[in-house]
Amino acid sequence: MIGAGVAAVDSGAATTAATTSNGTVTARATARTTGAAVIARLAPLARPANLTSFVVPAAAGEGVYRPAGRTVQGHSAIFTTTLRPLDNPTTVAGVAWIDPRLLSARLYSGSLSPGGLFWKYTAPVSRAASKTLVAAFSGGFLMKDSHGGYLSEGHLVAPLVNGAASLVIYKDGSLTVGRWGRDVRMNANVVAVRQNLTLLVDHGAPVAGLQATDVARWGYSLNNRIDTPRSGLGITASGALVYVEGEMNIVDLARILVRAGAVRAMVLDMNPLWPIFATYLPSTPTGYATPGNGRDLTPTMVQTPARFFQPAYARDFVTLSAR
Repeated sequence: MIGAGVAAVDSGAATTAATTSNGTVTARATARTTGAAVIARLAPLARPANLTSFVVPAAAGEGVYRPAGRTVQGHSAIFTTTLRPLDNPTTVAGVAWIDPRLLSARLYSGSLSPGGLFWKYTAPVSRAASKTLVAAFSGGFLMKDSHGGYLSEGHLVAPLVNGAASLVIYKDGSLTVGRWGRDVRMNANVVAVRQNLTLLVDHGAPVAGLQATDVARWGYSLNNRIDTPRSGLGITASGALVYVEGEMNIVDLARILVRAGAVRAMVLDMNPLWPIFATYLPSTPTGYATPGNGRDLTPTMVQTPARFFQPAYARDFVTLSAR
């Protein structure tokens, strides 16, 4: 069961925490009184350790995490780095480490994916929402290719599939990844579920049977390219999220997710036009996120940070906003 993200507290100072049975860690907060006001202070996860390169020697800065996007109460909520895939070291994959104690997730839906014109949360990101926006990333395959279900805003667009890899968002904005029916399941706190294929990483390792030459089982590769842009999302043992994107084969995607600490991970979108992860850094911590202050995770991404602000964008995506 999911716990409350930031609990109500009495005057003085207190610390609250909630850890879920499915591995998510909800926000921790301390509260201080200033006059009659109670101010919740968020306690971040420990900064991530740098990653070891697959290729020796490492390139300059490879695997070194750096803060990205706006801060939340003075804390960096996202750190990013790059790694060269083992099988294709001529390119780089981007890695984003995400602190869910500081961020609240929301699933945005589109008329093309998952379908429908009844969505409250759909592109473009509103000006009000942009005031707390820290990052956003694209969702999964079209529903006909996802072999899974989709639930958001009380609309069950496609039935949830037992055993499917699932991105799950709860009422308090926390987010996790797991196998539906085992790690995650329906309860009163679930507000959104986005399923896509089956888990790519499970129990801290790539799932059995992966083949580097695969261009169909884990999504159809445009022009049968083995090293095509691919993206994935995982959760670590500490409850942090890790997102990976780059031009690589499916084995390298799994390897990098594991290297980044994922104990469970799923495939998101693929091929040149679709994967995108952008962070936003306004000139002030409470300024508005805009395409102009956004930055792609990797310079090879075809789409730009403007993607989520375009009214014509008709596919699903996830926003990460300051709590």
